[in-house]
Amino acid sequence: MVNKIYFIEKSISFNANDINKFKIGGSEKTLINISNEIAKNNNIKVKVFNLCDEDKLINNVYWSNINNINKVDKPDFLIAMSDANLLSLVDAQKKFLWSHSVQPIEKFFRKKQLLPFLKNKPIMLLESNYHFNTRSFFTSFFGKKIINLAPDDEIINTKVDVDYIPNKRAIFNTRSDRNLILLLECWKTIQKNSNNSYLFINPPFNLTDEFKLINVQIRRKGDKDELINELLNTRVMLNPGHKGEVYCLAAEEARELCVPIVTMGYGALKERVEHGVTGYIARNKNEFIDYSKKILNDDFLYKKLKKNLFLKKNLRSYKNVADDFLKTIYES
Repeated sequence: MVNKIYFIEKSISFNANDINKFKIGGSEKTLINISNEIAKNNNIKVKVFNLCDEDKLINNVYWSNINNINKVDKPDFLIAMSDANLLSLVDAQKKFLWSHSVQPIEKFFRKKQLLPFLKNKPIMLLESNYHFNTRSFFTSFFGKKIINLAPDDEIINTKVDVDYIPNKRAIFNTRSDRNLILLLECWKTIQKNSNNSYLFINPPFNLTDEFKLINVQIRRKGDKDELINELLNTRVMLNPGHKGEVYCLAAEEARELCVPIVTMGYGALKERVEHGVTGYIARNKNEFIDYSKKILNDDFLYKKLKKNLFLKKNLRSYKNVADDFLKTIYES
């Protein structure tokens, strides 16, 4: 018996061939990776309906424009990404809503998701313990499950030189509205006490002359190969975290490439770091500054954290994610 699993989403125009392009964010990566991995099973037929321009079979996954969804047969499982309204576009034996964000009740109402949610009765798929615990009873009334993610195989398979010590480069490669201003305020003190250190942040951001003088630079957002090379030459990821961060794939990618992380643990960031082993979870700004300075200035400490990270490489891949996903939807 062949099971049919259909995904539907409506963010940007993309398909699996775009996996390494800079326009692909965490939620798009998740969809590409999970659909590719599931489709390796000959007993599962996988289709993705989104804003892609043309129908195409890629890695045994059929990609089609969302306007074609009314022409398809009834799947066994329908997974809508982020938007409950998409669940009403096609019938299915079981329906799931995969959330990529914290969604308060008022936002649920504002996005007009309540009625399709009640009508379709989906089980929520969430991405971390923090995400699970912050999802309200009323917006997960029909059940909720956690699907922990993983980095791409290309990142997992990248070789890391455990003895290499990069220059004093720090990185913040997430959205600027996720506590970048807090980080920049801390960086004033961090940089003052760490000669020749640089902080690279994501575009778009309008750097003032003040921040340029303390070695804050806009990083180039390139393809995946460029990101891997950048992380291999980065000393530390500095990310305070944010209440809207439900997983932080950027931190997981850094961890897999053995880059220590300093965070204040907001949102799901505390789940990406093992305090004192793979990085530090600061309780306040002063601790955040202190831990950051230590990793930038102390080669011995940096190598200790990097070796700890190296020992924890390759613990989870998208095969594990797919196995967990299939078990979750079959048993729901």
